[in-house]
Amino acid sequence: MTVSQNSIPVASLGFPRIGRHRELKFALEGFWSGKIPENELIETARRLRAENWSLQRDKGITRIPSNDFSFYDHVLDTAVMVGAVPSVYGWKGGDVSLSAYFAMARGSQGDGHADCGHVHQGHGVPALEMTKWFDTNYHYMVPEVSEDQEFSLTSQKPVDHFLEAKALGIHTRPIILGPVTFLKLAKARPATFKPLDLLAKLLPVYAELLRRLAAAGADWVEIDEPIAVLDLTEGERHAFSVAYKVLTKAVPGLKIMLATYFGGLSGNLAAVADLPVAGLHVDLVRAPEQLDDVSKAVRKGQVLSLGVIDGRNIWRADLASIINRLQPIVTARGIEGVEVAPSCSLLHVPIDLELETALDADLTSWLAFATQKLSELSVLGRGLAEGKAAVSAEVEAASKAIAARAASPKVTDPLVQGRIAGIDAGMKRRNSAFAERRALQAGAIRLPLFPTTTIGSFPQTPEVRKARSAHAKGTLSYVDYEAFLRKETEATIRWQEEIGLDVLVHGEFERNDMVQYFGEQLSGFAFTQHAWVQSYGSRYVRPPIIFGDVFRPNPMTVRWWDYSQSLTQKPVKGMLTGPVTILNWSFVRDDLPRGETCRQIALAIRDEVVDLEKAGAKMIQIDEAALREGLPLRHKDRKAYLEWAVECFRLCSSGVADETQVHTHMCYSEFNDIIVAIAAMDADVISIETSRSKMELLDAFRNFKYPNEIGPGVYDIHSPRIPEVREMTDLLSLARKRLQDEQLWVNPDCGLKTRKWEEVKPALINMVEAARSLRQLHTKAEGQAAVA
Repeated sequence: MTVSQNSIPVASLGFPRIGRHRELKFALEGFWSGKIPENELIETARRLRAENWSLQRDKGITRIPSNDFSFYDHVLDTAVMVGAVPSVYGWKGGDVSLSAYFAMARGSQGDGHADCGHVHQGHGVPALEMTKWFDTNYHYMVPEVSEDQEFSLTSQKPVDHFLEAKALGIHTRPIILGPVTFLKLAKARPATFKPLDLLAKLLPVYAELLRRLAAAGADWVEIDEPIAVLDLTEGERHAFSVAYKVLTKAVPGLKIMLATYFGGLSGNLAAVADLPVAGLHVDLVRAPEQLDDVSKAVRKGQVLSLGVIDGRNIWRADLASIINRLQPIVTARGIEGVEVAPSCSLLHVPIDLELETALDADLTSWLAFATQKLSELSVLGRGLAEGKAAVSAEVEAASKAIAARAASPKVTDPLVQGRIAGIDAGMKRRNSAFAERRALQAGAIRLPLFPTTTIGSFPQTPEVRKARSAHAKGTLSYVDYEAFLRKETEATIRWQEEIGLDVLVHGEFERNDMVQYFGEQLSGFAFTQHAWVQSYGSRYVRPPIIFGDVFRPNPMTVRWWDYSQSLTQKPVKGMLTGPVTILNWSFVRDDLPRGETCRQIALAIRDEVVDLEKAGAKMIQIDEAALREGLPLRHKDRKAYLEWAVECFRLCSSGVADETQVHTHMCYSEFNDIIVAIAAMDADVISIETSRSKMELLDAFRNFKYPNEIGPGVYDIHSPRIPEVREMTDLLSLARKRLQDEQLWVNPDCGLKTRKWEEVKPALINMVEAARSLRQLHTKAEGQAAVA
């Protein structure tokens, strides 16, 4: 695409790193398994970067990013770059090897076959803690810093990638994670100081990096500071002032674009606008209301980057409306005083809509993936510089698609609307309080102290995936596929019985994904073939698209639960994904409030819960793994979200008798700020991911005096390493210091679908043994107390 000399500068804040056909995933997993050498992995990465740079150039992007690529996670890259490598990983200075890098990301087993090679000894090392990147579905590795932390520039990856693009004839704007955000996200070890206290020690490393970028030929650098959209203290705002006075003085000729995203600057606007940076990027999708205030606050001579294309959802942009809205800003500031950009990195959306050949034609016309968003940006740049007439064809096409979507009968269902109107208070509460339910459930479901279970899924082996693929392609008949799934399910039930698990699951071999499986059986959902988005590392997901009103035509899980329970006398949990998680892990329609869509999903799940109970299920797990990640970043917005999120969970879970035990599961979360909401959900049992946090996440439950039962994860399923019995009993001992024995369940952190059987089997055997050890300790303690 030829870019007009009169165009507004058009920026990309990052492009998906995974490859159009998941090339990075396959290269990473090939390297980890020893099937490909390191140089082949590196070459794959180099090719993907070149493709991304060329694509963005060809689409008319004039501010092309570099250093947006990562083998695993950009926050981990930053930790490694500044030398924030905990001593457990054996790093002694100098370059950080790929083996050490992946040990921080995935842990290591320590027996010579795992990820770290020489980095570890003995029993290996665990991975860094992992949590959600702000309120997205992406995970980052949490950096760890010590009070005596020394920083050093151990890697010049941003410089190397800038030079790599330069050698291809492409001038880029390097992206680096800002020092204030890096420290704000970091974890203090021990927790006796604030990581931001280390800012003065970190800034010289950033200054040196900027000097090297300038020496390499960079004229602009994007420094991402997304924490500027959070509720900050005066001290945290002052940290920005300290940091950017140092960094702008370090290399006066290098221009800094300070990028903020995921929300509005609000009370931080004055502090951020006062920074001596050359440009400021703001998110006008999540916070469109901030445009007037920001445009007044940004100084003349600064570039205002307008994030108007949604970097987190897949709907086509209303180009006419955007041009009309921004034209006064462009007129006031001039072409050189603005740039148009996505709201944030395009990391969070699929790569290219053109790969989707099976989507409904109407729906396809309403969508834009990362590649199409580049084109939208280019149109905006031309339209704002030359007038709407210069891009009339593109603008008209977008407007027609938006109008067609609004009028489509595929979007609205009067029956669903009527059912929503009929929701009453009685549908959102259990019949009795937890204490009464607990007594009834203990009589109906007899379990030992420290009952053991798993979270739901078991390994999706190559054989399982191959059979699913063959069935989808029509080369494996329904009868043969059904027989295969029954065989896998029965084997899994038998093995769980054999090792002594107390509460069983059926393994979920018939399910492709915990959200997609349900969405495929609900109205109002659409699914893609190639619209992969990175969750973490090599774990990619294909979020469903909610385009219309949602309802459940038929039961979705009852048949497989019924078959599984017929194989055993032990209880088998019914396994469902909760409405808030389905919502938060989907690309959600933007023409309806999120809470309204969630209520529609909740009614559909409620129908399934009731049908499972009718079939005989005594335990039903409704996973709300993503409840917290939907939490608004600003405290003032959280109450409303939590009210409808809790309402939706209770709506879907309260249609059963007191004797039926309702479980839920939550992924990596800081629970302190939502503990009241968790209690209000009123699940009988909640399982949570705690192994990487050394049970620190249970402090919120202890301090709140949480009364219901809890299964703190003792097995980190995001790492290939196999925890020993002692490691799990140590974790459970930490849990016992925080909770009553009668509250505790024993389970892994999360589902096991991404792991291998050779990892899962010994780990679960050890977990069952750890629970038995605790029962013996408890019995011994009771005996000693009786004697005393």
